[in-house]
This record gives sequence, C-alpha cells and structure tokens, in this order.
Amino acid sequence: MKLYDYVLSGNCYKIRLFMAFLDLDYEKVGVDFYPGREHKSDSFLAINPLGQLPVLEDNGVVIRDAQAILVYLANRHDPSGQWWPQADHAQFAQVVQWLAFADSITGTSSAARLHDMLGYDLDIVAARAGAHRLFRILDSHLSQQEFEGHHWIAGPSPTIADIACFPYTALAGDGGIDTFYYPAIQRWIHRLTRLPRYHNMPGINVFA
Repeated sequence: MKLYDYVLSGNCYKIRLFMAFLDLDYEKVGVDFYPGREHKSDSFLAINPLGQLPVLEDNGVVIRDAQAILVYLANRHDPSGQWWPQADHAQFAQVVQWLAFADSITGTSSAARLHDMLGYDLDIVAARAGAHRLFRILDSHLSQQEFEGHHWIAGPSPTIADIACFPYTALAGDGGIDTFYYPAIQRWIHRLTRLPRYHNMPGINVFA
C-alpha cells in the first residue's frame, strides 16, 4: 500500500493512525502541501483530480477521501469487525452518521487551523463558531455515552467514527478554538491517546 501524505494534515494523520492501530505496513509518499502546493500539480492531479490529500493506492485501487480510506481499510484489514461494525445495523448506522459529522469538523475546525497556521483567506469567525457548535454536539453526545456506560462515539469500543472525528478536534487549538470547556471531549481524547499502538502528531497535546 502507498499513502500520499502530508505530515501536518489531520486527514492524513487519521489514516496513519488507523494503519498503526491495524499494524499495517505501507509506503509513505510525502506531498509538499505547503508551501509547495504539490497537491495542485499536474502529476498529483493525475492521481486525484480533486487535488486533495490523503490518497491511498492498494494493488491498483485508488481511494481519495479520508473517510472512504478508513472504510476501505477497516473492511479489508479488520477481520474482527470492531472498527466498521456492519453486523450490528444500529451501530453501523451510527458510525456512518459520525463519519459525515467528521467532514463538518474538517470544514470548520480544520479551516480555522488553515487560517491561523498557513494564512488561508477565509471567514475565521464563522469557522470558529461552526466548530464550537459541532463540539457542543459532540461533547453532549459523549457525555450521554458515558452515562450509558460507553466510552466511544458509536458504542462500547472504538470505531472508525472515533478515528475520523479525532484529529481536527484534538488539533482545534491550532485554529484558536479552545476545547477546555468540553470536558467529555477532553476525556475522550485522553482515552483515545491511551489505546495500544497510538502515535501522536505535532499539535496534539497528550497529558498523563
């Protein structure tokens, strides 16, 4: 397998993290997202016409969306079914629902991070407000999960819903978004960083 990767991308990181959890071997191909904008080059657009990262190549199969890559990897490399629980229809629907929610986090928290770190010209007030709205929803959901004896977004064990939502929630501070006021999110981040084979990325503060 080959992963087209940028080390500071939260979407790329979620793929690297999930591959670590699955203990998979793969080749990383660095793409100079900034300042080189290599993801917009003709050579990269031939791989992904959308000009976005990450992209996974596996035996001739090319997948170009972070959430789609998580689904592909879970289907192909997790025989336990834990990460993509298709046997439980209700839990399966919950995972799909939260994968879509993760896209909304990318559109807000990640956008604020691009503004603050890389100088992207966007409505930073709207991005931060949108992220806080989503984090209030996520924090309330995680609190209810804890009340019911579950410590993960979609059930009693971690799924790719947790992997999808994690990076740009944990990296929110890079975009001027303080998650201090979301205690259930803080506890969830702490639990996820304590999973076996977890590895960190720059910008995520892991506390003992």
